[in-house]
Amino acid sequence: MKKTERLKLRLEAKDLALQEAYKAYQSLLSGNVQRYILGSRELTRLDLAKLSAEIDKLENEIDQLEAEINGGSRRRAIAVLPRDW
Repeated sequence: MKKTERLKLRLEAKDLALQEAYKAYQSLLSGNVQRYILGSRELTRLDLAKLSAEIDKLENEIDQLEAEINGGSRRRAIAVLPRDW
């Protein structure tokens, strides 16, 4: 399997996970449900912050995968160390 095919499969899986996370977030936020089961996890209204963080993480991963598929490279973290000479 080629690298781009693997990346596209990963992108599809992450996109499906993101859609499910959006549904869970909206259901909990609207107050229509008291708890929501997402995969093997059970979330309550108090878990909105965790779910929001998970959504942010999935969105970032999708952005990185799309950049790789479109010919870009992964984002790399760099650090700057100020020195006082």
